[in-house]
Amino acid sequence: MERLETEVIIVGGGIVGCSTALHLRQRGVPVILLEQGQTGAAASGVNFGGVRRNGRALEELAIAARSLEVWRSMPHLLGSDCEYMVTGHLKLARSEADMVALARHAEAQAPFGFKVEMLSRNALLARFPYFGPKVLGAAWCESDGQANPRLVGPAFARAARAAGAIIREHSRVSTVARDGERFLVVCGDDREHHVEVRGRTLINAAGAWANQIAASFGEQAVMEAWSPQMVVTEPFPYFLKPALGVVGGDVYLRQIPRGNFIFGGGYGDATLASGRATVMPKETLGSCELAVQLIPRVAEATVIRVWSGFEGITQDHLPVFGPSLTTPGLTHAFGFSGHGFALSPGVGSIVAELATTGATDVPLGPLSIGRFAKESAETPGR
Repeated sequence: MERLETEVIIVGGGIVGCSTALHLRQRGVPVILLEQGQTGAAASGVNFGGVRRNGRALEELAIAARSLEVWRSMPHLLGSDCEYMVTGHLKLARSEADMVALARHAEAQAPFGFKVEMLSRNALLARFPYFGPKVLGAAWCESDGQANPRLVGPAFARAARAAGAIIREHSRVSTVARDGERFLVVCGDDREHHVEVRGRTLINAAGAWANQIAASFGEQAVMEAWSPQMVVTEPFPYFLKPALGVVGGDVYLRQIPRGNFIFGGGYGDATLASGRATVMPKETLGSCELAVQLIPRVAEATVIRVWSGFEGITQDHLPVFGPSLTTPGLTHAFGFSGHGFALSPGVGSIVAELATTGATDVPLGPLSIGRFAKESAETPGR
C-alpha cells in the first residue's frame, strides 16, 4: 500500500484535469492527478478539434473567452501551439428555419464582444464557392479556429509535470470519500497494491465517468455516455480553411493544411464498464453522405481511418461546472457534451482560481450541478 498527501487531488487526466494541474502549479499549489488510462486519451484526444465561439450556448461564452486567452498563449505556456490556427468557423443552414435560428443566435451573441456575420447563399458562395445546393447560408465568425486534439492533452500533461505536478496514469479510482477535513481517494482494488491519496481539495474532472465521483457526495447530473464518431481521409488538395458545423449538429467538417479532411457525425456504442467505444459502420456511412452534401468534392477523397470515444452528454447539453453544493472543497468540471475541447484549457484556469481563492469572475451559476437535483430525484439510477 502507498500513501500520498497533497493539497489538491484531481480525478481525470483530460485537458480539463491537466490544465487545472498546470495552473495550480503556476500558483505554487501541490497537486496529484489520477488518470485511469493515459492523459488526453479519452474525449480530449478523439474529438473534432474545433475552437469556436460561433453558435455556442450563451452560458458557455464567458468560459470560451477565458479559454481563448489560453489558446493564444500556448506556445509560451506549453512550448507548442498544438496546431492551433485561426481559420474562421461557418455554422451552416440547410433550411430557411435554420437561417432564422442562426440570425437569432447571432443577435443574442452580440453583447459578448465578438463578431458573427450572417451570409446568404450568394454571399457565402462568393467567398467560399465549394458548397453544395443543400447549403442555404451561414453564420460566419472569422476569429474562431481549430487545433489538433491528439496534441493538446499530452502537451498540458508535460507542462504540468515540468511545473511539479504529480501525474499518475493507469490509476483507476475505486473509492472517494471525505475523511474529516480532507478527501481520501483510493486507486486499485487490491489492498496490497492500492494507493491512498489525501488532500484538502478534490477536482472532479472524470469526464463520462464523473457521475460516479459526484454520487459519492450525494450529487448527480442527468448525463449519459455517448460515443461521437469521427472520420479522416487521405490528403487532398487543400482548399477548405474554415471549420464547419451545421444547425442541428449532425455533421461537422474541417480540412487541415496537410490536406486530410476530418469530419464527424453519428454515434457508436459506448459502454463505460468495459471502457470501449465501438464504431458503427452505418453511422459512419451516414456522416460521409452528409459531408458530401455540404461539399461535393469530399466524395473524391478516400477514408483511411474511423474512430470513436467516450463523451458525457448532459440532459441540457451544458457542462457541470462549479462548486459542489453538498461538500466543501469539491469542484465539478465535467459533462461538456461534445463541445468542450475549445473550453477545456480555460476551464483549468478557472478551476485553479476556485481552488485557491474560492471565487472567479466567470459566471458559473447556470452550470451548477444543483440544476439536476429535481430530475435526479425523479429518475433514480441515471
